[in-house]
Amino acid sequence: MTGIASLIMVNLDSPDPAALAEFYHQVLGWEVTHSEAEYAMVSDGTTSIGFGRVEGYQAPAWPNPGGTKQFHFDFGVDDLDKAEELCLSAGATKPEFQPGGDRWRVLVDPAGHPFCLCPRS
Repeated sequence: MTGIASLIMVNLDSPDPAALAEFYHQVLGWEVTHSEAEYAMVSDGTTSIGFGRVEGYQAPAWPNPGGTKQFHFDFGVDDLDKAEELCLSAGATKPEFQPGGDRWRVLVDPAGHPFCLCPRS
């Protein structure tokens, strides 16, 4: 089935858009195409992730028993341990709750958005 639209961009709330763009630049290798105090963006040339500054930003909870987490990214990686190490050195944190065991890793970006590192299949 052919859709009526294609995904071109996802926007995330952030307390510091430029810092979050730099984090995802390091994680994905995508170019930082815009970076200002109020808004920043990374792109692979086809799809972009934008980061908009929100006053009083509150990070989603992980785990989220109150339903505050509305989405997360899954990133395919070749080596879970190496990818985790690189993401942590770029500014991610690793929460204690890891529902995937050794099958995948949940990390949290500098603005508090959870994301998963998954083995490429």
